[in-house]
Amino acid sequence: MSDPPQAEALIDAADRMYGRIDVLVNNAGTGSVVPALEMTPEVWRRVVDLNLGGTFWCAQAAAARMIPRGRGVIVNIGSLFSHSAIPLRAAYAASKHAVVGVTRTLAVEWAPHGIRVVGVDPGYVRTRVMAGSQAAGGFTDADIERRTPLGRFATPEEVADVVLFVASPQARFMTGVHVPVDGGWLAYGGW
Repeated sequence: MSDPPQAEALIDAADRMYGRIDVLVNNAGTGSVVPALEMTPEVWRRVVDLNLGGTFWCAQAAAARMIPRGRGVIVNIGSLFSHSAIPLRAAYAASKHAVVGVTRTLAVEWAPHGIRVVGVDPGYVRTRVMAGSQAAGGFTDADIERRTPLGRFATPEEVADVVLFVASPQARFMTGVHVPVDGGWLAYGGW
């Protein structure tokens, strides 16, 4: 997704297969758990190119098909680190902070064309990828459960429910915002 021609090819294939694109969910992403002083240009580029570049290139390709129809929804998946920071996550946090800026910019640019652009920002979600992040970052399930006011990880289904809502007609007056799905993580300032 970080390669513009590949992003264009993906959107083109979906458009041909289904006859139109109503909703794009930009969910491709990667992370890194690396001390900032050890960050390499290769790791930085890999994370930023996919998390930010992939989001932009896919949105651009989808909007080019949505604008002539006068409607569509683009949902950009951010993170609780779109709004906060934690050690060892410089590239990841930078890329997810930037997704907020891209979401807001595209929302105001494309709103006159009937396109809504909304972000969904998950907290810690129980997935296979999380196990690798926990090992590299040195935190446990108990650490996350203790720090999250709702006392647990999110499920993928809980995040998907919010994505479905913001993409639905029920959210038709929402654009340019990011909705946290974090169990209260951002609201709570402690550890």
